[in-house]
Amino acid sequence: MVHVFFHEPRIAGNTGSAIRLSAVTGSPLHLIEPLGFDLEDSKLRRAGLDYHDLATTTVHPDLEHALGTLPSSRVFAFTSRTDISFADIGYREDDILLFGAEPTGLPQEVMEHPRITALVRIPMLPARRSLNLAAAASIAVYEAWRQQGYAGAAIDTADGAIPPQSDETAASAPPAGPEAGGVLS
Repeated sequence: MVHVFFHEPRIAGNTGSAIRLSAVTGSPLHLIEPLGFDLEDSKLRRAGLDYHDLATTTVHPDLEHALGTLPSSRVFAFTSRTDISFADIGYREDDILLFGAEPTGLPQEVMEHPRITALVRIPMLPARRSLNLAAAASIAVYEAWRQQGYAGAAIDTADGAIPPQSDETAASAPPAGPEAGGVLS
């Protein structure tokens, strides 16, 4: 599953929601210091509910350390300063989805880092500044997971739980990337 990197997050509640996202999708969450809150913050705990033990969360002292843990992964930096839509990417299982701090987004030096594969954006209506950080991460993670056929998911239906999807089901997921008119796979 794709990895979510939060570069210097500032709002505990957003990070708590991302911990919950990690727990329900299996997407590891990486927090890059400095953090704008203490990991014992009550807002972080409340937003993450009882999912903290089900999530994979790692704290890194800086971006270089974080990227070093996944040396061959592609890195997609989310920003409003590009024309490439996140939906035009054909995601791979080990990709990194990199998001900036809530008030400022990613700094220019991060977006120019040599490990950045592409800058991508989540489309919004004109004259809107930004999405909530946890909401943006959720949109991107679910698109990547959809492309992978929701591999590993159990889907509840009126008839009861359907077992996790097979490789055959995942292979039949709608295409993304160049075969669907995308720009990068």
